[in-house]
Amino acid sequence: MIVLEERIVPATTRRAVAKAVRAGLMSLRAAPPVRLSDWAQEHFFLSPEGSHTQGKWSAYPFQVAILDWMGDDAIEEIDVKKSKRVGYTKMLLALIAYNAAHRRRKQALWQPTDDDRDSFVKSEVEPMLRDVRALAAVRLRQTTEDTLKLKSFMGSVLHLLGGKAARAYRRITVAVSMLDELDGFDQQIEKSADPVTLARGRLEGAPFPKLVCGSTPRIKGLSHVDHRFAQAEARMVCNVVCPHCCVEHPLSWGGRDKPYGFKWDEGAPETVRHVCPHCRNAITQADYLRGWEEWVWVDQAGRYRYAPDRVWRDSRGQPCRPPRHVGAHVWAAYSPQRAWDDIVREFLQAREKAKSGDTGPLQGFINETLGDVWEVQGERTETAVLMDRAEPYALQTVPEGALVLVAGVDVQDNRFEIVVWGIGRGEEMWVVDYQVLEANPADERDWDKLDAYLATRFPQAGRPSSLGIEAAAIDTGGHFTHQVYNFARLRERRRVLAVKGSTRYGGPIKGRASRQDVNWKGTVIKRGVKLWEVGTDTAKDLIYGRLRITAPGPGRVHFSRDLGQEFFEQLTAEMRILQRTSTGDQYRWVKRRPRNEVLDCTVYAVFAAQALDLHRYTEAMWLRLEQLVQPPPDLFSQPAVVAAAEEVASATPVVAAAHVAPPSADWLPERSDWL
Repeated sequence: MIVLEERIVPATTRRAVAKAVRAGLMSLRAAPPVRLSDWAQEHFFLSPEGSHTQGKWSAYPFQVAILDWMGDDAIEEIDVKKSKRVGYTKMLLALIAYNAAHRRRKQALWQPTDDDRDSFVKSEVEPMLRDVRALAAVRLRQTTEDTLKLKSFMGSVLHLLGGKAARAYRRITVAVSMLDELDGFDQQIEKSADPVTLARGRLEGAPFPKLVCGSTPRIKGLSHVDHRFAQAEARMVCNVVCPHCCVEHPLSWGGRDKPYGFKWDEGAPETVRHVCPHCRNAITQADYLRGWEEWVWVDQAGRYRYAPDRVWRDSRGQPCRPPRHVGAHVWAAYSPQRAWDDIVREFLQAREKAKSGDTGPLQGFINETLGDVWEVQGERTETAVLMDRAEPYALQTVPEGALVLVAGVDVQDNRFEIVVWGIGRGEEMWVVDYQVLEANPADERDWDKLDAYLATRFPQAGRPSSLGIEAAAIDTGGHFTHQVYNFARLRERRRVLAVKGSTRYGGPIKGRASRQDVNWKGTVIKRGVKLWEVGTDTAKDLIYGRLRITAPGPGRVHFSRDLGQEFFEQLTAEMRILQRTSTGDQYRWVKRRPRNEVLDCTVYAVFAAQALDLHRYTEAMWLRLEQLVQPPPDLFSQPAVVAAAEEVASATPVVAAAHVAPPSADWLPERSDWL
């Protein structure tokens, strides 16, 4: 019989084991339900790095409702359209801490860029992890995986990501998705989808999915948060109760043409007061702060109310289920951090600057202080105007005057989009065809569809002859870069060009070319394809200018009546606005709607035309090409056509005008030295 010697376990070891057991069992403990606003009141802490003061946090009255909605499982989506200085960042941090320490839910937060993410983590998240004691109990010891991108807790994680690249929205599964400063995100993430759609996709399968978006709105028509606020089931604004008539109303800026809102004596911002829209009596900021505990959030459509009793009620005052999607709008006047007279001074200074032509401060006032969108007087082409200009010629037929065909191709996840343009004398342009080929670009066989289409010959209107596509440019900027590289590599003699857009200010439409490696089927082909840079903003400037030409002749753009409305909406999907940059004010093209493939294809087609040097053609060259391709009846015999072709070829050594085959004569040999 073997007897084991009894060992005495040190007290420190026993305490360590007990602590480890308690920590391991913590994930099994069901915490009693508590609202986010109540949890934050007890546990949340203001860190000195991100606040003017430090210590326990007490929410402003108007913040209580927003916090409750952020933590309510019955509300799946909440969008906060806000100004600065309303404490949104602190509310977002409280939500993160609440999800980690109280609910143990996986969550992800996206900032517009990686730099924004890095700054947010260092100045806000890491001080919070240090100072909020409730997080210390669930915070795991830092590992090599714990970085700026990931914070680990017992039973949950926090992903912290920049929102510029589509890969930032992949391979994570969370219960809470948060997008901060939503209007700073691109309208479309790398030709995939908008950032909200991508972030929402990470919630699939969650028992209580939560999508939280917040932002200062920017430009009307391009504002993510303004669009989502408008789409919300309940669009909530915070009402205060007038001490004179006891009728509730929101704080509003009003304006010179309105008898209510902010008013002050001329030249005396310190006299500012808020005039009630019902009784026309006024209150000061001190009056507002004395009664701000009597807040009530009301839906703009009158369907919902949320008062200090913190119960959702319908228009009859009866308790009801919370709306699935809530929008909230709050601006600086509600916050005690902004003095009302300071708001007035900011406005007066911005107005003076606007009179001298500098609208930047006024835009900043509307965005940052009023929490509203700025309506840009930008340059754009209206869809209806172009549709009214459409002409009665058939698609897939080359109109009289179109002498050279070029194509632009945009590669999407499930299709090829192609626009074929006919170019004539003075670069007059006709839409010859618009096609959407359903395909999977990841499947090599589906590229045969595109190959066959680019080999199409289009009949000339009223003539027995046809024209083929002389040059095609294919965008490489999507998910199928190397598939495009390989496709273009094998078709260089057919003038199929791989292109990549560049928004470099003032860059040429036909930029430089560089040799790129092609990774095809696991084999790297060194310097296998020539990749061309396209000055997209410059091309859009050119296209926009041409769309404004109404007289027939050089530069005029023609459209067929067979084109659908979607074609015109995509062509006019962007507008040019003046933006302030680090190098001064510059014009930039920005989207007004998600889809703009027709415009992109047109940009690539314009590049293809310049790659053929058509923009350098003289009047004599156009005349010779016209006589070659669309000669007057009975004036030219076949020998004369060949002679004309030889003359044009000798006159244009870089790109011969005879690239377009004459009637019934495939006489032009392919050239490998055309560029």
